[in-house]
Amino acid sequence: MSQHKVVLLLGSNIGDKKNNLDTALERLKEVGDILQNSEYLTSEAVEFVSSNNFCNIATIIFTHFSPIQLLNKIKKIEIEMGRLNDSKISGGYTDRIIDIDIIKYNELKFTSERLEIPHKKHLFEREFSKILLKNFI
Repeated sequence: MSQHKVVLLLGSNIGDKKNNLDTALERLKEVGDILQNSEYLTSEAVEFVSSNNFCNIATIIFTHFSPIQLLNKIKKIEIEMGRLNDSKISGGYTDRIIDIDIIKYNELKFTSERLEIPHKKHLFEREFSKILLKNFI
């Protein structure tokens, strides 16, 4: 099976945020090998109003899963960790215990209703993302 290099961005703004990220990173070992993690970064909510700041981290993994298989595994991790609302389904952003986004998958360009690779908002629009990803892309 071939290995695919994937860049993920994780965020949490509910509860013990750093612990939520650490738990998610541990769970991500179920879908691939973690190659590298960024530093943690605190940021304000983007595209919605919240009094809860986010703790964020970027990671690079190697996985044998396809993009959709990986997305399904990630969504399962989010749900099992207690995430209630998915922004793609609800149509808007809310506070969340964990959010895991696929930013890049090799050099693939892919768009579906559920997934866009590369994740353009994180790569080009969101300042906190650009800071976290600067050594990853």
